[in-house]
Amino acid sequence: MIDEIQVQNLALIREASLEPSRGLTVLTGETGAGKTALIEALKLLMGARASTGMVRDGEEALAVSGRFESISSEENDYSDLVVTRRVSADGRSKASVNGAMASVGELAEMVGPTVDLCGQFEHQQLMRPATHLSILDSWASEQIEAPLAAYRQAFAAAQAAAEELARVQAASEQSHERLEDARYILRRIDEVAPEEGEYEQLQHDLELAEHAEALAVAASTAHEALSGENGAFDALNAAVAALEAGGRVDSALSDMAQTLRETSYALEDVSSSARAYRDDIEFDPETLAQQQERFSQMQGLLRTYGPRMEDVFARREEAADIVSLVDDAAGRMQAVTKQAQEAESALAVAADALDAARDQAAPQFAVEVTAVMARLEMGSAQLVCSRHRLDRKDWTEAGPSSFEFFYRPAEGMQPRPLARIASGGEVSRVMLACKVVLGARDAVDTLVFDEVDAGVGGATAVALADVIADLAQTHQVIVVTHLPQVAVRADKHYVVRRESAETELAPVTAEAREQEIARMLSGTITETSLAHARELLE
Repeated sequence: MIDEIQVQNLALIREASLEPSRGLTVLTGETGAGKTALIEALKLLMGARASTGMVRDGEEALAVSGRFESISSEENDYSDLVVTRRVSADGRSKASVNGAMASVGELAEMVGPTVDLCGQFEHQQLMRPATHLSILDSWASEQIEAPLAAYRQAFAAAQAAAEELARVQAASEQSHERLEDARYILRRIDEVAPEEGEYEQLQHDLELAEHAEALAVAASTAHEALSGENGAFDALNAAVAALEAGGRVDSALSDMAQTLRETSYALEDVSSSARAYRDDIEFDPETLAQQQERFSQMQGLLRTYGPRMEDVFARREEAADIVSLVDDAAGRMQAVTKQAQEAESALAVAADALDAARDQAAPQFAVEVTAVMARLEMGSAQLVCSRHRLDRKDWTEAGPSSFEFFYRPAEGMQPRPLARIASGGEVSRVMLACKVVLGARDAVDTLVFDEVDAGVGGATAVALADVIADLAQTHQVIVVTHLPQVAVRADKHYVVRRESAETELAPVTAEAREQEIARMLSGTITETSLAHARELLE
């Protein structure tokens, strides 16, 4: 949703600021005043290509800034996104998002999907058949969600099964040289047969064995120092006895004696542990030799397939897989072929169910859109939904069929793709009808209509105003209009005026708005047109 747009030195605009409402905002003004320049400013923020002709004469560069609220997608989630685009007179273009440099492509990715420029063919989503399926799925989400999820799950399973089949086929065709290499790796590692954690344990044990004598001496020395003749225990016991004797006079000495007594318990534990450690040390030259030989074998594996034991185990698994695939090629091929066939069968069932759900929803959507088109005085024109089942190789996560909206101008006429509708105003009204039917389920937050009132007047203008007002209940709508019937329905009204060689933009309220509506009604401001304007506004 657009919070604010600021424009500097774009075409005839020296400086302008637009703060649209969350509902309906209208831009009005004389023909040629520069209303389209504001649309161009928004297109720049959406990642459109820029030209040097956009820069105001005599200025070095144009600048457009916009603040957008609650922009989110599958990949990104933002709030209060500030986007800036600068185009210099020599053609250089710079962009930033929240103060950080960005590419034009990133603007198109972040901002483009949240704004629909209706009547500007290069941005209008309805002009791109690729978006029609998502429009239908959004509208019929309750009907489509379950079969679409089932189809996507089956599609992923079929892809995985096909990839496994291709892998087994490729493995069964491995060259003799690669197969022999795999057999050698498997044999070499299995001759040693290392176990998880064995190398690290051997490393620890060998280090202890190599220092066994020094460790035994250290433990023995500690034990003797504590428990031997004239050792620490003798001195400690003498100190305890002395303190206890003095404690009969002063309890402070008794406390000291108690502390030493507790210390003696810890010393006894250490002494006992040191003696046990010394007694447990065994130096067996034969065992040491075996451990050294085993450690050497594992180091050989590490040098060849390492540098870690995890790498050795991974190489063995890879080699075993290759040998297994080739040795049991027929059985493996039969198994994975069956899995792929079953996955394809399940996918076909899911595809039929998804197509059936869309076939049921599409006519209902078309009927509702056509009803809104009738409100817009479009006669017997209809929206027609067309689905075509694709070849299996062309299926995607979106579904097994292509889907497109067609436009039938009148009863009995051939439906044509929306992109081939000649009238910009006509296609904008079709877009308007689709958006009204989509309502709050539309993924696009903001709609900008530039040609929606082309060739409209009388009762159609009133109907158009009613439909736009309905749409503004679920979207932020910005309309460039010449129709007073539309302008009076706005929550916010801006007037674009051209003074000499400069375009100005200003919000109007109260009397100023009455005067603008009066001008739109009759071309001049008179008591009669003012009275009519007040009547419309009321």
